[in-house]
This record gives sequence, structure tokens and C-alpha cells, in this order.
Amino acid sequence: MKHIYRQGNNDNSEVLLLLHGTGGDEEDLLPLAEMIDPDAAVLSVRGNVDENGMNRFFRRLEEGVFDEEDLLYRTQELHDFLDEAAEKYNFERNRVTAVGYSNGANIAASLLFHFDNPLKQAYLFHPMVPRRGIKLPEMGNLPVFIGAGSNDPICKPEETEELHGLLKEAGAEVELYWADKGHQLTREEINKAKEFYDRWKGEPSICT
Repeated sequence: MKHIYRQGNNDNSEVLLLLHGTGGDEEDLLPLAEMIDPDAAVLSVRGNVDENGMNRFFRRLEEGVFDEEDLLYRTQELHDFLDEAAEKYNFERNRVTAVGYSNGANIAASLLFHFDNPLKQAYLFHPMVPRRGIKLPEMGNLPVFIGAGSNDPICKPEETEELHGLLKEAGAEVELYWADKGHQLTREEINKAKEFYDRWKGEPSICT
């Protein structure tokens, strides 16, 4: 997968996995990483799917309707890439925290839905429920931050509440923050995410 890797400022740096939204690329969320943890290592990935010239992490059949077969394939692809990147760049696999927006948040959520402890933490900005009707892995106090817009026309509030409930039921420690905005990523969401991150940064990882 095409990506950018930047070494952290110390040997025990967290690794922020940056996952862009539809039409973005591996450059998009670099400023966000600086705001959340300027000392962290950064692994910023470009989605491998091309939708009419727009980069995505998996295919969709129409707006809001995911191609589940491709979602499963791309989720496995990203999981394998993380294992390979940890070996290549010599970072601890259990220090990876996902920071995803929109389509990137959805593939991050899909990692949580399909693998046991794939991430140390997850920051999901304007996500949807990646799949329904499956049993989720036990998430054992996994820290998850969800940033949402109360007027988001793409990720409806009920969809956000459903995802929040599913993650909570699986055992995750979820904080849901509502901005009085639409689908755009706001500075207030980022500030709240930073507060959540700082509270959990020193905690041991359950990621294996």
C-alpha cells in the first residue's frame, strides 16, 4: 500500500495510523497527527481502491452501501500491511493507534469488527457501521473516540449511535463527541480527541 512513514521522537513513541476520507491521500491527515501527538511515529496510508479518480479504502455499491466482499478483502489487506510495516520500520505492532476520517474511519472500525485487538486505540471521525449481523470480538476496554456531526447528512446520528452501542457492547471504552456541524472534520472534535488521547496515552495496550 502506498504510504508515508515518519519515525517518532523516541523509542517508545506511539504509532498513529492515518486513514483518509474518500478522495484524499496519505498527505491529508498529517496535520491532524501533529495536533494529536507531535512526538508519535506516523504511518499514513493511501487507499488502494479508485472510485472515479478518488482514493478509497474499499468499494461501495452506492452512497452509504458498502461492498461487503471487498470490505472484508481490504480489511485483511490493511491488517497484513500493518504487520509488515511493523517489521519493516521496526516499531511495536501493539502501539498502533488508528486515526481515520469518513471512509478511513470505516476501514478502521472494520479492523475492530473483524480482528482480535488489532489496534491500541481508535479515533473514528464521522464513521458508519461497517457490517451488521456479526458477532464482534471482545474489545476489553479498548479506547475508542468517535467524533460526529449532529447535522451530518452522510453519517446520520442514528448510525453513529448504533456504532457507539455496538462498540460498547463489545467492551470498548467509547467516548462519543457531537459537534453541531455536518460531515466536515472540525477543530473542536480534534481538541476533544486530543484530550481523550492524552488520558489514555500512558495506559498499557491490549493490542496483540
